Amino acid sequence: MSSKSGNNNREKFGKEASMHIDSLYNYSLSLTRNPDDAKDLVQETFFKAYKFFHQFQEGTSIKAWLFRILKNTFINLYRKRVREPEMVNYENVEPFIDLLKDDKGDISIVAEDNILNKYLSDEISSAINNLPDDFKMVVLLSDLEGFSYKEIADIMDCPIGTVRSRLARGRRMLQKNLLDYALNEGIIKGK
Repeated sequence: MSSKSGNNNREKFGKEASMHIDSLYNYSLSLTRNPDDAKDLVQETFFKAYKFFHQFQEGTSIKAWLFRILKNTFINLYRKRVREPEMVNYENVEPFIDLLKDDKGDISIVAEDNILNKYLSDEISSAINNLPDDFKMVVLLSDLEGFSYKEIADIMDCPIGTVRSRLARGRRMLQKNLLDYALNEGIIKGK
């Protein structure tokens, strides 16, 4: 592969991947529960995706591939933090900051644009965040991001049956935890 075609492929990849930055940030924020940590996680995800873009298989879902990288990065960072404090070398990620900038040169990820804050009430956001992590991940990927069972199974590296089970159980937990809220808001009528 020539240097010129390699650069074109990287550029094309960067454009396609950057279309999913808001979804990645929303998912990242739901995992980290901290806007700065969420931004760092997305940045690390893009760094890894850009570094290993040659491993992406054309014809597959780039969004699912990025979500899998994000999930695996989150797990690896969590394990590392448990063992030792993390030090970030800015020089390693500085070249990729431009991927996060919009047309005006501003970082396009803004905490106020988080889908949980924008579209869901505090009660619903809290109920989702209080789910055990495995159930929360599946509910967010399915109900908020619209991934198929197969895509979620690929992202989470588990069987489709596990995804279905976790989604059903996660939704039941949400239903139970939000019953009073639904009654008070008139979403459902009391007996």
